[in-house]
Amino acid sequence: MRKLDTKTIVVASHNAGKIAEIAELIGPLGFSAKSAAELSFDVPDETGTTFEENAAIKALASAEKSGLPSLADDSGICVDALDGQPGVYTADWAETSDGSRDFAMAMEKVENALAEKGATAPEQRTARFVCVLCLAWPDGHTETFRGEVEGTLIWPPRGDKGHGYDPVFQPCGHDRTFGEMNADEKAKGGQNDGGALSHRARAFRLFVETGLSN
Repeated sequence: MRKLDTKTIVVASHNAGKIAEIAELIGPLGFSAKSAAELSFDVPDETGTTFEENAAIKALASAEKSGLPSLADDSGICVDALDGQPGVYTADWAETSDGSRDFAMAMEKVENALAEKGATAPEQRTARFVCVLCLAWPDGHTETFRGEVEGTLIWPPRGDKGHGYDPVFQPCGHDRTFGEMNADEKAKGGQNDGGALSHRARAFRLFVETGLSN
């Protein structure tokens, strides 16, 4: 891991919640966060075919423009019976004709695709949430941190917490969906989750342990 020679990191995001989450994570370690939004950076096109590629595209764009190390994430859900779809196109499956996002529609789209495959038994409905963080330097060097959580897709959706596909994802070893868990439960999990349950919490844990501990 390359040593960070600055205490300021650019968060390559325009998502206020994500920016605040990362700032809160790195603050106790002596780092401060600026965001691509406050620096008025454009959102680059995510043309990659993997989570790693898209995270790197976003992080490198902000690092080049700011001259500072920049952090970005890319995440999504991969369904085994659908050959890993929607994967990097997770958010795209929720896009509507007016450009907004409807995740209730997206969850139904996944369920319909599973029905077409005859995937009705739990063992046929396995999936995982993936989050990849990329830390990029202005010279093009990158480090990546990947977090995953395995689970099963349930139907109908349960719970109104979280966002995206959370109400249909039941993580292994749990009897509730992410949509039925609060943020703290998703972050820390239970005794068998190693102190981090969600894919994002697991990626952040790796980032803090190996990326900021130098």
